[in-house]
This record gives sequence, structure tokens and C-alpha cells, in this order.
Amino acid sequence: MKKNIAIIMGGYSSEYQISLKSGNVVFETLDTSKYNPYRIHIFKDKWVYVDAKNKEFPVNKNDFSVTVADQVIDFDCVFNAIHGSPGEDGFMQGYFELIGMPHTSCDMYQAALTFNKRDCLSVLKPYGIKTARSFYINLGDAVNKDDIISKVGLPCFVKANKAGSSFGVTKVHEKENLKDAIETAFKEDDEIIIESFLDGTEVSVGVITYKGETKVLPITEIVSENDFFDYEAKYLGKSQEITPARLTKEQEEKVNTEAKKVYEILKMKGFSRSEFIFKDGDPHLLEMNTVPGLTRESILPQQAGAAGISLSDLFDNAIQEALK
Repeated sequence: MKKNIAIIMGGYSSEYQISLKSGNVVFETLDTSKYNPYRIHIFKDKWVYVDAKNKEFPVNKNDFSVTVADQVIDFDCVFNAIHGSPGEDGFMQGYFELIGMPHTSCDMYQAALTFNKRDCLSVLKPYGIKTARSFYINLGDAVNKDDIISKVGLPCFVKANKAGSSFGVTKVHEKENLKDAIETAFKEDDEIIIESFLDGTEVSVGVITYKGETKVLPITEIVSENDFFDYEAKYLGKSQEITPARLTKEQEEKVNTEAKKVYEILKMKGFSRSEFIFKDGDPHLLEMNTVPGLTRESILPQQAGAAGISLSDLFDNAIQEALK
């Protein structure tokens, strides 16, 4: 009996278009001899199943079922392809856990924690995970530029605390540009994090649960044509993503160990992609993404391919792990 799989995509954040691309790749790739895939669009104003003719059918939020031509469709598992809120911040995870629906992402607490950059880094620091120096501001706080610069130095990064795909991120070189950068970050979130600039090799490390084991995928080196790995660099071709990364054996072992350690400390499940920068020979954690991009050009699928795992196998494994 084939399993009915709901692929959720879209979301409430600036990342919804990227999510739709990821979700459609999953939809096109899933093995239809094993699964019946359904595209489910999740937006603030509607949750709908979208059929092959782009006709929409509302989702019953009581049990996450869909009725088509008087036929009720129940799902065996949800494949989460929503980047940002509500798919990466714990809301969808909490909802699915309440109704007893298996899903491919991590649990609610892990999603909420990792989506909040400053809380996640604070939890990991006691375990010896190295990070950049940071300064936190909430919307409405008094801003003292001298205090910020004395703590993190220049250049520094001003980031929205709970946003992905480099939305609300500015690299600040001069003190007088701090105000504009803070205002930009506050357009995305009511909390911001300001971090010291780490000048070193940037890498992205995928860690997944694969066939019941924690598996670190081949590392990707990020070489941005822009001043940093911003939205243009990530999605508009303004960067080189080199897999496997050009690291020494020692660097590779260090970052693999740290990435696996972070995944296991946080009791993660499913997909994750963590970003690190090497400073003084040691990897420093920037953030972890728990619903990383899943398009054919995205980093995690590239890494899986380098490990000999096809997209079809990658997605199939995620569903099988969820159904356990």
C-alpha cells in the first residue's frame, strides 16, 4: 500500500518563494512507486492542497486531512519543506505532534531553539562550542554604538535573530552605518544579534539521520563574490560552493566532530545544515538550519550527492526515519 505524503511548502516569512521551489523538487523527486505525494501550501490566509491543475482544496486543520470529490485524503507522513516560520521555528512541529502526525523535521523544542540564533548559541557555549563575540538588542532598547563596538569590534555583522536566507543581515564597516543596519534587521525581527567579524574560511556542514545513524555529509566551502554570503550570493549565483571543501585533514576532522557534536547535544533529527567559520584554526559556529534548501542547486543536496546519496534516496530516507 502506497503511503500518502503531504509536502508542506510556502510559509509566513520572506523565504516562502525558496520554500515553494524546495517543496516542488521534493514533489517531483519522490518515488511514486512507494508514495502518493501531495503539494500542500501553508500561508497565513490559507492551508490548501494544490492538485496537478493548480486547483486548491482546503486543509482540515483538525486532523490535517483534505477532501477531494467527497473523498477524504488522510496522510501517513508530512515532508516539511517550509524554510522560516512556521515550518522551521517549531509551530508546525508542535501542531503535528499534537495531532500525532509523523513529520520529517526535528521536534518542536529543537526547531524553536535553533531558529533563535542567540538562544541556540547560548545553549551550546557551555559545551565548548566556539562562536563569535556577540551583542544583543531587542526592539525598543536604547542603542549605544560605542558599547556595541567595544564588545564586537569593526567590521561586524548585524543580523535579525530569527530569520533565514540572510534576510536582515548587514556587514558594518563604519560606526556611522550601524544605525541603518540595525533598522534593516528590525524589519525582519524584533530581536537582533550583532556579531564580531570572523575572517577565515566559511564552510557549511550537513548532518542528517541516515539509516538510523548520525551522518556528517561532505563539507561545502563558501566563497562569496559579495562582501559576505548574503541573499545574492546564496540564490543569485554570486558565490562558489565547493564540495568537498578545500580543508586540511585536521580542519576537516575538527569541523566534522563539532557539527556532529552540535547535532547530538541538541538531540536533533532529520536534516540540518550548520555554518562555521575557521578562526585561528578552529571552527566557530554561526548558526544551524533545520529545514535547509532542498532544490537541486542547494547545498545539502549537493553534499548528499558527493556522499553518493541521490535526491530520491535522501527524501525517501527522511520519510522512513519519520515513520519509525
